[in-house]
Amino acid sequence: MVVHTDFNMLSVLQYSVDVLKIKHIIVCGHYGCGGVRASMTQDDFGLINKWLRNIKDVYRLHKQELEAIPETEKRLNRLVELNVREQILNLAKTSIVQHAWRDGLELVLHGWVYDMADGLIIPVCKMEGLEGLESIYKFTYPLA
Repeated sequence: MVVHTDFNMLSVLQYSVDVLKIKHIIVCGHYGCGGVRASMTQDDFGLINKWLRNIKDVYRLHKQELEAIPETEKRLNRLVELNVREQILNLAKTSIVQHAWRDGLELVLHGWVYDMADGLIIPVCKMEGLEGLESIYKFTYPLA
């Protein structure tokens, strides 16, 4: 899954967090993902290229680790895990999530991967606050 910071996604996120006061957000990828597999190629997929570019960025960020994995399927599955982690970070970078944490909402971001081979869900990461988020992404707020 790729978490885009486009208007539609942000409006759903804002409504869910600010109005519904949800406590958990799950980003769940799956091993063997065709989109992640496609992102590892140089093929032109038309309109989907915009979506795949985000996964390619994750590959670029973790290129050294990924290219050290000789087996294609293992490299693919590791990219699935890294993509989930990056998408959790993308959620944490939003002012919507940061405002919720600032205001004391017990919001937890969960990153999971579903293994279609055995039906298990593997927890990859979890964020309950700004710990783990680089300071450049943390918003500061004026004192009330």
